[in-house]
Amino acid sequence: MKIARILHWVFTALLSALLLFSASMYFMNHDEIAVAFTLLGFPIWIIYPLAVAKILGVAMILTKWKTWLTEWAYAGILFNALLATNAHLAVEDGNQAGGIMALILMLGSYVTWRIGWKR
Repeated sequence: MKIARILHWVFTALLSALLLFSASMYFMNHDEIAVAFTLLGFPIWIIYPLAVAKILGVAMILTKWKTWLTEWAYAGILFNALLATNAHLAVEDGNQAGGIMALILMLGSYVTWRIGWKR
């Protein structure tokens, strides 16, 4: 179980860094992000709530304050990564790598959390 916990923290740290980086870009480069969201077909008003949701999701998966909230945080990250990947694939802009990376890291973090903590 020790290996599962180590892998969990590696996956979680990388996922957290990815999500916090994207959330910070939403705040610092709002104009560029607004253009990208428009090209992807998303409304601009969702940028700030999505950034806040990403930050809260990172806080939840790092603290694991309540199991059911942690599950919801993982679900939200999964939905966000799936929608981002599909949106980039739909417009064929070649920027789906971030979404795919988030999916891989999220699944690795979630699976190793369930293995390492739930037995």
